[in-house]
Amino acid sequence: MVRTIALYLYEDFQLLDACGPITSFEIAGQMAGGAYQLTLISASGGSMSSLSGVALDTLAADAASAIDTLIVAGGDGSRDAMRREANVSFLREATGTVRRICSVCSGAFPLAAAGVLDGRRATTHWSRAGLLARLFPKVPVEPDRIHIRDGNVWTSAGITAGIDLSLTLIADDVGEEIARRVAQEMVVYYRRPGGQSQFSALAELSNHHTQFASLLDWIRVNLDKRLTVDVLAAQAAMSPRNFSRAFTRGVGMSPAKAVERLMLEAARERVEGSSAPIEQIAITIGFHDPERMRRAFLRAFGQPPQAMRRVARGI
Repeated sequence: MVRTIALYLYEDFQLLDACGPITSFEIAGQMAGGAYQLTLISASGGSMSSLSGVALDTLAADAASAIDTLIVAGGDGSRDAMRREANVSFLREATGTVRRICSVCSGAFPLAAAGVLDGRRATTHWSRAGLLARLFPKVPVEPDRIHIRDGNVWTSAGITAGIDLSLTLIADDVGEEIARRVAQEMVVYYRRPGGQSQFSALAELSNHHTQFASLLDWIRVNLDKRLTVDVLAAQAAMSPRNFSRAFTRGVGMSPAKAVERLMLEAARERVEGSSAPIEQIAITIGFHDPERMRRAFLRAFGQPPQAMRRVARGI
């Protein structure tokens, strides 16, 4: 079965938003015996210039047929594109004919303008999430996600997140093994779970005070240990009392809160991106007790781990 993957472009699109998915599906098609056919389309067809000035030739959208998956690229031109009726009407109609409709980065804006995202959880680049939420109050925007699936509609964060999205779509179509091999061929991480934060707790905490950057890195790879203040102070070669004061002053939160923050990030990635039992994740991440992890999830995310796993899988 050959699936047609159509990239929807407009003037001033982001080149990598298109080329990342194109390359992903191209390699997957080669590995899976011609599983994909790729096409570039736009409202009227012709040459579309990217923000870089590099132009790509496209077919007129109404000339494309049998589209399986439609992916709308992002870019600075997305705000102009969302105001053009030709784009909006095509995307609105396509929603009922394609198997999947997706966006990369600010490609979510034309989809939202077409009403495709009304009532659906969606994401976009973190710097544009607030604007998307303000312009389209019917869209439940989740700014801290790599990509989100809600029914047959997928949205993703900025630029390289289009590759993460493509790998997920490929895994759904032709299996995890092919998707993993595509990632290896492209020399990219296989594969950031959709629910993973666009931000890194480690980077955010380290930015506050470089004195403890190496300690925070050590904590992250030793979450399965009992990370008491005494243990952390010894690792930092400080007395427990001096360490606790200096850490809180420098990082902006207590050692216990920082450890829990890193544990939550790691646990969320595994809950949403793997099928490992919740109890096992709680033990290996350092919560040790599933009930303790459940309470931490409720405080931080407002949902227990099981609910977040179901949401991440679109169940």
